[in-house]
Amino acid sequence: MSVVIEKVQQHYDDVADIYDSRYDRNKGRFYHAHISERVLEGMPHGGRILDLGCGTGLFLKAYEDLGGYGVGLDLSREMIRRARMRCGESEFFIGNAEVLPFADESFDAVASLMAFSYVRRPDLLLAEAYRVLKPGGRIAICTLGRNLLTTGLPAIYTMAELMRLKKIGMGDFGEYYYGRSEMQDLLARSGFSSIRISKCSFAHLNLADPLFQLARKVEPFIEERVPRLAYNILAKGVKAGSPGSPHEK
Repeated sequence: MSVVIEKVQQHYDDVADIYDSRYDRNKGRFYHAHISERVLEGMPHGGRILDLGCGTGLFLKAYEDLGGYGVGLDLSREMIRRARMRCGESEFFIGNAEVLPFADESFDAVASLMAFSYVRRPDLLLAEAYRVLKPGGRIAICTLGRNLLTTGLPAIYTMAELMRLKKIGMGDFGEYYYGRSEMQDLLARSGFSSIRISKCSFAHLNLADPLFQLARKVEPFIEERVPRLAYNILAKGVKAGSPGSPHEK
């Protein structure tokens, strides 16, 4: 395991006890729910999904509420412990998404929310995701996008680490900010087709009220008409072949 990955693992072990206070309350709940809804669009309902970088299981719980179940994978033992307490139907494992411990063609869909930017070898993760997907299976990745609003974040995170702030994601982890063409090329080289790249999350939870509430109101317009202002990038694709039995939304 690389030094960076060990650092990410330790960080999320350390902040696991406050993770839900950020993403399952107040502004964070709206923010995470919006990302989850965008990732779930077009996903099979009632199928078996793999969540890479599952955290405390917030996304898989939302998927369970739609009648599905899945498997969560995360580097952090403490995140996995909390995810197991949250989700009644899904399974959880500690592991690295670049080497998946699952059989070929064993999932209807693969999802990843805000973890892809930490991956050292995205090509390996996508190759593994393609391998474990059934023919016709779908992938959806929401990750950090590159724009004017995110260019200064690495410096802020580095400063937060020096100040030893115990806050989610606040640290120098060498995370990468992706552009549209980069995500398009990554998915295409991994064999995915029907690729769609979009932007999401203009209403970022770090915005203070009342700016956050205003951003929520205009978020659909921003995502459709001025996507360069959104924080995150959403990449979707399909594995070649006929889809399985679960129907699509």
